[in-house]
Amino acid sequence: MQMSDTNPQAAFWNSDAGHAWVENQAMLDHMFQPFEALLADAVRAGEQVLDVGCGTGATTLATARRVGPAGHSTGIDISAPMIATARIRAAQASLPASFACADAQHHAFEPAAFDAVVSRFGVMFFADPAAAFANLRRAARATGRLHLYAWRGAAENPFMTAAERAAAPLVALPPRLPGQPGQFAFADAAVVLAILQAAGWQEIRVDAVDVPCAFPAAGLDGYVRRMGPLGRVLPTLDEPRRHAVIDRVRGAFEPFVQGETVRYTAACWRITARADVIKG
Repeated sequence: MQMSDTNPQAAFWNSDAGHAWVENQAMLDHMFQPFEALLADAVRAGEQVLDVGCGTGATTLATARRVGPAGHSTGIDISAPMIATARIRAAQASLPASFACADAQHHAFEPAAFDAVVSRFGVMFFADPAAAFANLRRAARATGRLHLYAWRGAAENPFMTAAERAAAPLVALPPRLPGQPGQFAFADAAVVLAILQAAGWQEIRVDAVDVPCAFPAAGLDGYVRRMGPLGRVLPTLDEPRRHAVIDRVRGAFEPFVQGETVRYTAACWRITARADVIKG
């Protein structure tokens, strides 16, 4: 695994942020379940699939089910705690899946090994996105396909920013820096297109899609306390201030709660491409 002390993303995803995803794995899988189906539909029986930024493995396992015993799905992620969980899940499910704990930007993939490269919100964190996608293209066969989902802008995703907007008057949160690796790093479709062109991908499409997502309202408290920028700051606050922030933030999520279910729309880009031009 290429994880060094100079890689901020490696440090981040191997700290409490990675453990928070493991702790909330069931809720997050429920929330993002529609993307499992979308990515499974993008692969075929018998194929070799690479799942980039696979997290705790839900999309890797979904594609492994689709490719079946004649194929294989490989998940790669920089987070050791999430990869450990993914490996346990794959073993329990007895699926054709394996995992690498590594940085996909630098990892020495076998050349021309994969029929499809897929990702659910896992490609916005590279230090050098063009270099990363060039590495992924080398790992794909000439007929290999790219099929990714990435967030559009923060303004189009009010659920994803509700906690920090509500908490802002009460506590200082880490800023989201434009142009830096992070959740909304691919917000600009023109930037995404330029990255993939520079990396050598062909037949590129960047299409806006809105995906309805939902999870049980019982999981909202864990989401507020552990996920996103607020989840990283809450443990540093004294108890009275922490309770004041949580109470304020809970109110900000009320518009998304419908009975026993939290519902929101994920405003995304569906990004597709081919490793080479298909002739004939």
